[in-house]
Amino acid sequence: MAPSGADRTAERLALLPGIRRAPTPKLQQFMLAGFLDPATCAGLMAQIDRDVRPSTIADPNGDEAFRTSTTCDLDHRDPLVRAVNARLHDITGIPLDHGEPLQGQRYDVGQEFKAHTDYFDPHGADWETYCAVPGQRTWTLMVYLNQPAAGGATRFLATGKMHQPETGKLVAWNNVRADGQPNADTLHHGMKVRKGRKYIITKWFRERAWPWADGELV
Repeated sequence: MAPSGADRTAERLALLPGIRRAPTPKLQQFMLAGFLDPATCAGLMAQIDRDVRPSTIADPNGDEAFRTSTTCDLDHRDPLVRAVNARLHDITGIPLDHGEPLQGQRYDVGQEFKAHTDYFDPHGADWETYCAVPGQRTWTLMVYLNQPAAGGATRFLATGKMHQPETGKLVAWNNVRADGQPNADTLHHGMKVRKGRKYIITKWFRERAWPWADGELV
């Protein structure tokens, strides 16, 4: 099985013009303003508005207000989605079959995603369901599609870094440490939108190839 290349992603991202790396040893994290142009962002937002559903979490924790956003499973056959997805894979150097389908999320006023990590808990109830074949989530790439009038920042608790939504801005981070173990310092909070509406897209990458990709990624 071909390796994912995720261990070299940080080196690749660091070479992108204009990218900034978070000055912390706690996690590998990068920010790049203007990664997507406004027209592309607008097209993705229209698709999200058309196909949203309530967001879910892998291991329910009893808090019904833990994640209150809505989610859109973007159509990976759509030309715009395909182009954005290919670009995300290109900058990471991770093969297409190691990526989850691209998702969009929408946050209305008062909605949030409380402090969480993107990796799966190896001891969680749904580990076998989500990770038996593709393995752990390695990198997360998130792009803000707009800038709400107030609120909606993403806060990383271990570093105190607050990422403010800006149209087209990319935020990328590695969910695992060099030894392959989950990095708890990636704990982050999608904070409440206070005014307006927030849109993002999220791309997650896996250790191994996804079965869903067979016959789909052409």
